[in-house]
Amino acid sequence: MAKERENKELFQKTMLFECAWEVCNQVGGIYTVIRSKIPAIVDNWNSNNYFLLGPYFEEQAAAVFDPIEDLTDSVGYAVHTMRERGIDVHYGTWLVTGKPKAILFNVFSVFPRLGEIKYFLNENHYIQVHDDDLTNKVLAFGYCVTEFLRILTNNIEQPTNIIAHFHEWMAGMPIMDIRRENMPIKTVFTTHATMLGRYLAMNDDNFYGNLPFYNWEDEAKHFNIFPTVQLERAAAHGSHVFTTVSDVTAKECIHLLGRKPDFILPNGLNIQRFEASHEFQNLHFQYKKQINDFTRGHFFQSYSFDLDKTLYFFTSGRFEFHNKGFDLTLEALARLNYKMKVEKIDATVVFFLVTKQDYYSINPTVLHKRAMIEEIHRNTEEIERDLGDKLYDYITSNNGAFGIPDLSKMISETMELKLRRNVQSWKSGSQPTVVTHNLVNDGKDPVLNFLRGSNLLNGRDDKVKIVYHPDFINTTNPLFRMEYNQFVRGCHLGLFPSYYEPWGYTPLECMASGVPSVTSDFSGFGAYVQSNFDDCEKMGIYIVNREINYFDAAEQLANIMLRFVKLNRRDRISMRNNVEENSFAFDWSKLAEYYFQAYEEAAKR
Repeated sequence: MAKERENKELFQKTMLFECAWEVCNQVGGIYTVIRSKIPAIVDNWNSNNYFLLGPYFEEQAAAVFDPIEDLTDSVGYAVHTMRERGIDVHYGTWLVTGKPKAILFNVFSVFPRLGEIKYFLNENHYIQVHDDDLTNKVLAFGYCVTEFLRILTNNIEQPTNIIAHFHEWMAGMPIMDIRRENMPIKTVFTTHATMLGRYLAMNDDNFYGNLPFYNWEDEAKHFNIFPTVQLERAAAHGSHVFTTVSDVTAKECIHLLGRKPDFILPNGLNIQRFEASHEFQNLHFQYKKQINDFTRGHFFQSYSFDLDKTLYFFTSGRFEFHNKGFDLTLEALARLNYKMKVEKIDATVVFFLVTKQDYYSINPTVLHKRAMIEEIHRNTEEIERDLGDKLYDYITSNNGAFGIPDLSKMISETMELKLRRNVQSWKSGSQPTVVTHNLVNDGKDPVLNFLRGSNLLNGRDDKVKIVYHPDFINTTNPLFRMEYNQFVRGCHLGLFPSYYEPWGYTPLECMASGVPSVTSDFSGFGAYVQSNFDDCEKMGIYIVNREINYFDAAEQLANIMLRFVKLNRRDRISMRNNVEENSFAFDWSKLAEYYFQAYEEAAKR
């Protein structure tokens, strides 16, 4: 209790600035980290002393940012001073849970100074950068943040503890000048994935085995990311406290960045956003019905199968065929298809691969099928209403005489004609496509090439059906018309056996939604679960061993899926209950403590 009171006192009198490219800017997984963590920080920190720093992009910020006009405090003074110097700064409230204050910098307002910024970066820190769009924006952002902190510390009215926490290389540039100028700021730097590690893992099947033997300079130059890696290493070495998100990534940091992290900061979620109490089973049933509608439209024109004996598996995320484990997942699904045929299992697996790839348009045939199923749905609902009215009238006006009416005679000629047209146009001899869109690089797409090579092409006798959806799911999507988290709730199993995944939010999001999932021991989340929980499978989290060779890992994953397919409905419901109950172990109210430990250490150094 004494330490807790001491911590609370420290948090109350310390200004905390959390800086990230993803503040009010939804471009990647760090956005989820920052946004979901805010309520836990606000609950423990003096809200008047907690601020977020990010870039200002109007199209992203317009709907979620509310300006603050009062500039009388120290932060407001720094904002006002920067505006007087010609830098476009926006000070306001980020309209998310917790409503923290945010300072956003328009990076384009300092583009005329890029030459000067690059000169001093080379002069003071010996880093020469490429002239590309992202790098220019990052440098401009770093310059703005540095100027803001310099003005703030030079003009603050009284001695105040200041901690600045920087996420990833895109936000870490100010650390160099904070240390060089000895500003009264304690710095924390978090790498969520090393830039070089991501490139190496995509190109080396034995990345982890070779990790101790890479020469970081040679490899960074080989991939043409040398200046970026320099910026990342400078932030890691310059920070008072260096952190990363998992033990898996910590190994990268040691060998590729040259510094062992001081703390591991596992990522959590605001579980309350997903909480559905006892309703989550009903929500699963509700959203599964919507996925059933897609399945009917996509497959049932060609052939049908029992939807009560159909399981929906899915994977999602950025398109990194090897790193995200898409390759392993497809190999395991091909094996599962064979195993289910051999064992004559009376069930069907429909697998959705949801990612982002370049495409021209939605496949017109797929879109037409979806329109047809919606038309049939509208017609049957119209008949249902019409028949209901006529049956009600027949029963109540029949003076007690018993008799069952001929329902076919109660259908109007117009509705009968519509039904005949639906029946005539419904059946098709064509095989269902495996991809829902017309891809730009159809012939070179690794997913399609694997499916063609393994003949996993939605044949009538296939037990595993494939739906490759190269776009993210949301309510404006004409094929699903649902939010992504609703789609997740409607599925039975998430598949994320990543080869390279510093943390991995997708299985955690499954867990928060009460959906079992597969992860790997090479993902930060999987390694964390494996180290901190005894019976992972009972929790509904299956972990694939990626240290073994690729084909053995694929066989292991195929057997995991086969065991899941063989579970009866009661066992699957029980597992969903276990998943939902254990999800609270990953709430930020528990995991934010790791961040507080890092801040305490920074305050001491």
